[in-house]
Amino acid sequence: MITPEYLSKGDKIGIVATARKIELNELTLASQTFSDWGLEVVYGNHLFKEYNQFAGNDEERIVDFQTMLNDATVKAIIFARGGYGTVKILDQIDWSGFIKNPKWLIGFSDLTCVHSHVFTNTKIETIHGIMPLNFDTASPESIESLHKCLFGKPLKYEVKAHPFNRNGNAEGILIGGNLSLIHTLKGSKSDINTEGVILFLEDLDEYLYHIDRMMISLKRSGHLSKLAGLIIGGMTVMNDNSIPFGETAYEIIRRTVADYNYPVCFGFPSGHFPDNRALILGRKIKLIVGDNVTIDFN
Repeated sequence: MITPEYLSKGDKIGIVATARKIELNELTLASQTFSDWGLEVVYGNHLFKEYNQFAGNDEERIVDFQTMLNDATVKAIIFARGGYGTVKILDQIDWSGFIKNPKWLIGFSDLTCVHSHVFTNTKIETIHGIMPLNFDTASPESIESLHKCLFGKPLKYEVKAHPFNRNGNAEGILIGGNLSLIHTLKGSKSDINTEGVILFLEDLDEYLYHIDRMMISLKRSGHLSKLAGLIIGGMTVMNDNSIPFGETAYEIIRRTVADYNYPVCFGFPSGHFPDNRALILGRKIKLIVGDNVTIDFN
């Protein structure tokens, strides 16, 4: 795996929107925070465009992302927000300049498609973490964890054990993100080979039977059978039908992976809620699930 150069004061961080539209006032706190870190904030030329629900049409979003990828003076790119739309433009991006000049790509949720595509096709590390839209509600710990990732500070998490956890130790490359996106990418050039990896999953606003369907699909395709370990973050604002499904999202996941022996951590603070801790995807980590859970990126 390839680690992009860590940031230093004076470096540029670019903000682009490849999914839903964004407004200037929604970037204020994030831009100020980056400035306080000593970074120069650069906005994409089409950042505030609108095309239906998107931040500009496909071509405008492609141009902004491509321009930031090609600009050697921009040391990191953070996506303004998620929603939906990044997968629509993924195959039109030329990654050759990025491969020659790796830089940090930061985002979560819809940006899972970027993380997975980069992992599969370039083996360059990326950051699953909060985006500018989230800074107003983000916990101090989530903001500080992003700072640690970008500036190369030691990163290690110790969290309380969840009753559903399956104890054990594992080492492997961490990859994953939003369950719906992982499922969407299955069978594409952005799909991930999960053999020997530690998989992270989270999701938001899904029907419980959708969670079950996606987990069964991942199991049937072999994506869950040869993991080194599994980390489950937030399964937030789940929906149910008038006839209840009968299981929570965590119970669905626990049942789906019951046949396997690798360690499983539930309740890790990463996902669609304020305490969204940053994760370096593509990094080999140590996972210890016992009386407490330790995740060590060093």
